[in-house]
Amino acid sequence: MRALTFLMALAACGAAGALDVRVLVASGPQLTVRLPPPPGPGLTVPLAAPPAPAAPSVPWTVGNRGGKLTLNGQDAGSEVLYVPPSEGSLVEIAGKTYRGGVLLRAAEGGVQGINVVDVEDYLRGVVPAEMPASWPAAALAAQAVIARTYVSARINPALPYDTCATESCQVYRGVAAEKPGTDAAIAATAGQVLGYGGKPAQTYFSSDSGGHTASSEEVWGRGIPYLVAQPDPYSADSPRARWRVEASAARVQDVAGRFGLKVGTVRSVGVTLTSESGRVLEVTVTGGAGSGRLGGLRAGDFVRALGAYSTRVRLGGSVGPGQPLVLEGSGAGHGVGLSQYGALGMARAGTDHRRILSFYYPGTTLELLADTPGEGGRPVFAAAGAGDAQ
Repeated sequence: MRALTFLMALAACGAAGALDVRVLVASGPQLTVRLPPPPGPGLTVPLAAPPAPAAPSVPWTVGNRGGKLTLNGQDAGSEVLYVPPSEGSLVEIAGKTYRGGVLLRAAEGGVQGINVVDVEDYLRGVVPAEMPASWPAAALAAQAVIARTYVSARINPALPYDTCATESCQVYRGVAAEKPGTDAAIAATAGQVLGYGGKPAQTYFSSDSGGHTASSEEVWGRGIPYLVAQPDPYSADSPRARWRVEASAARVQDVAGRFGLKVGTVRSVGVTLTSESGRVLEVTVTGGAGSGRLGGLRAGDFVRALGAYSTRVRLGGSVGPGQPLVLEGSGAGHGVGLSQYGALGMARAGTDHRRILSFYYPGTTLELLADTPGEGGRPVFAAAGAGDAQ
């Protein structure tokens, strides 16, 4: 009971700090959480003090009963429990260790485990998950800045959490992912974000532009001034600089059916419209019962479903028994914003992270996050930023 009282006392404490990020890291019917041990009789634990490294953690099985949380089967009497982060604190959520604290929510008949962590510590679990830690310092620094910018733009106290830990947001693997090289890049760029119009920029990125970045308008139908289509010679030496895949006739037929194309037995597939960057905007599929077309996002989804690594692709045309459809292309991913292999190429050529960022996000500026939040609890820029990204 003493341990339960300790946890409930922590759960009653104040909200996260201005630059804390709330990351949804796990969800399920129930979650196992390990926390610092409760104090002994007559002792108190200041919230700012880190847990003793040698002390065993306290395991809790957190469930949902009637929309309220339970702790080891005991009713917690609340839909939300919060153990705030403190300096050096670690928590284990669903078997993975994270820096900071934990917010537990009863949601959709189960439990959400949300890691509440300082933005700089959050990046330590993100950057090496998104870019090899062995890459040059300038490339890692550029990745650190865009990762910090990406999450800063999504901090919203009005929502249950700010971001998730999967590829749907940014990959975040916690303490297990941390590497000295990426830690150094994060420290070297502490607080730096890209700004545009007084707000954090939308710092989308992909693995490889394929020699030409894509605009946000051609990929998502929404034009953003600094996410433009432009030649990108720096990605030339990537593993996906040139690729070739084959899709069997059976696969093409299956994909055509899944996209609602009622053309009979497919005989040919062709790209009938491309964007400024050479990416697919329209695909025409011809079969024994006629032809059908797919445009916009569906055209790109179609070629990816066939096995293309990007939509900067050419198609072989004819397809049939014993004759697969040949797809030849360049790049990997959507191609909007920074190309990671392009950043690698620029870093190897001696370019610093500022110039890497100014190339892939033209018109943005390099800013510093303020130590205190703005209106509504969202991060804002310091009065004196870090200067132009140029």
